[in-house]
Amino acid sequence: MAAEKTVAFIGCGNMGGAILNGVLDAAFKSPDSEQQPRPISKFIACTKSAGSAERIQAALPEEFKSYVKVVSSKIVESMQEGDVVVLGFKPFMADDVLSMEGVKEALAGKLVISLLAGQTPQNLLQIIEKSDAKSFAPPMVIQVIPNMGAEFRQSMTIIRAPETPLPAEMKDIVEWIFNQVGWIKYLPESQMDVGSVLVGAALATLTVPIEGILDGCVAEGIKRPDAMEMVLRGIRGLSAALEAGIHPAVLRESISSPRGCTIQALLALERAGSRADYADAIIKGTQHLKK
Repeated sequence: MAAEKTVAFIGCGNMGGAILNGVLDAAFKSPDSEQQPRPISKFIACTKSAGSAERIQAALPEEFKSYVKVVSSKIVESMQEGDVVVLGFKPFMADDVLSMEGVKEALAGKLVISLLAGQTPQNLLQIIEKSDAKSFAPPMVIQVIPNMGAEFRQSMTIIRAPETPLPAEMKDIVEWIFNQVGWIKYLPESQMDVGSVLVGAALATLTVPIEGILDGCVAEGIKRPDAMEMVLRGIRGLSAALEAGIHPAVLRESISSPRGCTIQALLALERAGSRADYADAIIKGTQHLKK
């Protein structure tokens, strides 16, 4: 992996910022990190507004500031300066951003990592191609969908298996960045929409039952912070059991004793049809991305 490359984040909001902070914490924090081989040496965080840039700059720990250049509104300039470009703005902004004068030339032949759910690499390439009449080598666009766990190095990141294999150096860069912030999994094109909902939106939906559980605990006399502590510890145990290969139904059955509280709680959820609601949430989220 060649060193001294710069990654430019075009749109460094919640997701872009989470990835940037996670990579910095994983690979640039300790004094020993200077001795570790890494394909990236610098970052550019390009935001939409000066206010956002100021917030990012103020939030950067002192030890990371020499690695990150924070700018606002300098989209094309940041693309030109970056060896690798990460598209981290909202998916609906793709036409406006990628149709800007100079984008096609700035991205020519580069690795472009798209974090835009619902926007295929083919769609993005078509926008880039029509942004300038001049002829340039097209960029290599790959779709990568992480989640907010990236900031804590706990992201489950899915990568769209490219139709044309990436050059080895580009593939190494993609995998290096997202391995720093969690785990990666390649998915075929046909599964990317539902995969995007699963690693992103589905985690948001899980906060709904957690909040309901906390409400019930408060109603029964436990303080919310205490209940949250116990729920989070329990989730870690649940995760360990499921990772060990125990089927969810088998797990429920194993802890449901006759006349016990567990079976009563489960029956309340079954009567409410909660399982079907969560299935519908995944289906509706996926269908929205397919539009």
